[in-house]
Amino acid sequence: QVQLVESGGGSVQPGGSLRLSCAASGIDFSNRVMDWYRQAPGKQRELVARITSDGRTNYKDSVAGRFTISRDNAKNTVYLQMSTLKPEDTAVYYCNKFPATGAWGQGTQVTVSS
Repeated sequence: QVQLVESGGGSVQPGGSLRLSCAASGIDFSNRVMDWYRQAPGKQRELVARITSDGRTNYKDSVAGRFTISRDNAKNTVYLQMSTLKPEDTAVYYCNKFPATGAWGQGTQVTVSS
């Protein structure tokens, strides 16, 4: 079955950086579009970044230029490099394939605070 395991979150000050990882299994990873989502307290889950099987990327406007999504097909892993973090980036971050499977991982908490 599909398994998605996110890691790399933490607490950082505004302006800091983090690199998130998501290890996927149970899917044909190299041929899948992969997404990063986030869910802030009291808000709906939102799409943050997308990478196609051939490496094309797309970002939510508010993170474009600060976040970079990448993938390593040999490791079945998708990454999200986050820089110049802001308090409004605080959320639980999740990955999923597109279309999304119902088997969401546990997510990884990112907290940006001074």
